[in-house]
Amino acid sequence: MSNPGLARSRTLRVTIALGALLLAIAALIGLAPAAANATTTPEPTPTPTGDFTNTYTIGGVIKSGDELLEGVEVLVEGDGFEETGVTGPDGRWSVSVPQPGDYTAQLVVESLPEGVAPRDPDNITREVSIGTTNTVNVLFPTGEGTVSTTTIWDTIFTRLVYGLNFGLLLALAAIGISLIFGTTGVNNFAHGEMLTFGAIFFYLFSTQLGLNVIVALLLTLGLSAAFGWAQDTVLFKPLRRKGVGLVQVLIVTIGLSIVVRYLYLYFFGGGTQNLNIGMTETVSFGPVTITLVSVISMAVSIVMLILVGLFLTRTRIGKATRAVSDNPSLAAASGINVDRVIRIVWVLAATLTGLSGVLYGLYRGVTWDMGFAILLLLFAAVTLGGLGSAFGALVGSLIIGIFTELSTVWIPPDLRYAVALVVLILVLLVRPQGVLGRKERIG
Repeated sequence: MSNPGLARSRTLRVTIALGALLLAIAALIGLAPAAANATTTPEPTPTPTGDFTNTYTIGGVIKSGDELLEGVEVLVEGDGFEETGVTGPDGRWSVSVPQPGDYTAQLVVESLPEGVAPRDPDNITREVSIGTTNTVNVLFPTGEGTVSTTTIWDTIFTRLVYGLNFGLLLALAAIGISLIFGTTGVNNFAHGEMLTFGAIFFYLFSTQLGLNVIVALLLTLGLSAAFGWAQDTVLFKPLRRKGVGLVQVLIVTIGLSIVVRYLYLYFFGGGTQNLNIGMTETVSFGPVTITLVSVISMAVSIVMLILVGLFLTRTRIGKATRAVSDNPSLAAASGINVDRVIRIVWVLAATLTGLSGVLYGLYRGVTWDMGFAILLLLFAAVTLGGLGSAFGALVGSLIIGIFTELSTVWIPPDLRYAVALVVLILVLLVRPQGVLGRKERIG
């Protein structure tokens, strides 16, 4: 028989721990509004083409046939902003704009070398929208013949690298969704808020409090793990024990998402904050120029994904997690503590998602609704790869990330997420269980 006094004592300890965590969250997030009020919009500084971290850049390459043109001017205007980009010896030009929005890029014909003219003199202005992507490349064909094949392939290769980075960021969070769904059957609509949690606290620790990057990262991951533990301990485990249906639990996750998201808005504010960790160096390979932070981000994502794979395939807890995901009743009958496995899954998922939030914040900046903004993509990646399959979530994330970025070569960047959903629909029409899913998981 259970001891009522012991049960009450455990409940009291859990309540005190959760209260302390929430007070810490409110106190730390409360530091942000004052800092946000003191922040002023920085003057735009031209950056190398392809640098897609913390800045919004319009750029491109201007050629005449195979000859790179130097000294050609492109005027960028929009919303009171005006700046001229000039091509260098490599034919590249770039202009950093202060914020997302609609701009026009106009080729200054008078700056073209003698004997070179626009291929279409009546079409020297391009409408450019910066919203869901930080870098937009604009082409101004000159000279005779067709657009340089080299330029097109350079653009495709650049977007492919960006897509790989984006896909790896999605994978860290998508695997968390997949693990939770596999062990509990719950589609957690508050998962995006765990991503935002990691980004906001890393911003507070690294930028506001000025802590060392490693220390800030470790503190953020520790709080993210505690956040996952608290969700399961206080909310979802009691719901499981009371036998609450999945539909009701789904509604609970939606409500939790709304509450936490608007707490972020209240304390953190509605603006976008950039993570300043002091790494501004860029790395170039071929036509791609990206920041050192982005290279490190991809490396960290790959290492973490490998570690998760080893955890699931080589450790006893990992094998128990897969057993619970396959058949919870059979796993319990074989002696596996299902509740303990689920608790570990929640902590692991929250930690991975918090790390994803940190890396995504470095990639796009920190906002109160950043997790909610990509939640649909996370669910699309999990569904595309196969519900309940962690490795499927990785594959689905890479497909989504690469296709969304590659599509911007041919369509407006603001439509790229629609392409990801079209890909999802087409794959499910051919393989309803997803790329790595099993037929018995359908429904």
